[in-house]
Amino acid sequence: MKYAVCVCAFVFVGALGARAQDLPAVTSAAALDAPTVGADASASASALASDSAKTFASVALVPGENSSALPSGAAPSAPARTASPQQVPINVTPSYSFQAYLGYTFVRFYAFPGRVGNRNGVDVSVAYFVKKGLWGVEGAVTGAFGSVGNQNSDFAFVGGGPRVRWAAPRGIELWAHGLFGEGHFGPRIADYSQNGFAYEVGGGADITAHFQRFAYRVEADMIGSTLYSTTQYSPKISAGIVFKF
Repeated sequence: MKYAVCVCAFVFVGALGARAQDLPAVTSAAALDAPTVGADASASASALASDSAKTFASVALVPGENSSALPSGAAPSAPARTASPQQVPINVTPSYSFQAYLGYTFVRFYAFPGRVGNRNGVDVSVAYFVKKGLWGVEGAVTGAFGSVGNQNSDFAFVGGGPRVRWAAPRGIELWAHGLFGEGHFGPRIADYSQNGFAYEVGGGADITAHFQRFAYRVEADMIGSTLYSTTQYSPKISAGIVFKF
């Protein structure tokens, strides 16, 4: 019995000695492994940051460009914006179907050889252009007044006919017309009629005003008439205002 107790004590003491020898080994292994684990973690974090920077650089680059062309450490520039084309204002002068004219007129009427009279008056006309085009029709009335000797004298022309116009630069409209109708001259002369066939041919220019519906007109015409059994050719000039509608 005493011998058995001694054997057990010897075995117990040996076990304690073996355990004491194992503890430093475990501690040393843990101490040796700890720096290795820390270094691996630092390396992994650096690799992750590097991959993130490369990913950001590749996304920020303009599509189609090579990211390797950028210098080391340089931040990629933002893609250039395409400039939108400038809108050039276009000045369009509207055209109208109707034109109404009112102006001053001067007529130098050659009644017959040796009898010439200057007349001042008004000129009124209305023109309509088919489908706002070049061709149209016009009706006009001219009334001018003066004197012959000691008597008052008047002249009138009423007619209608075709009219054509052309658009010129700087808002100018050129036009021409030919009107046919009746002429009148007074005072009355015995055995002769005051009225007779007459016509008017000529043209002019309309200069567009600040407001597109208004224009300034200048024109020059020749009035032919058959009064007093003879033929008259009387020049006429006029200037006034045109209203378009």
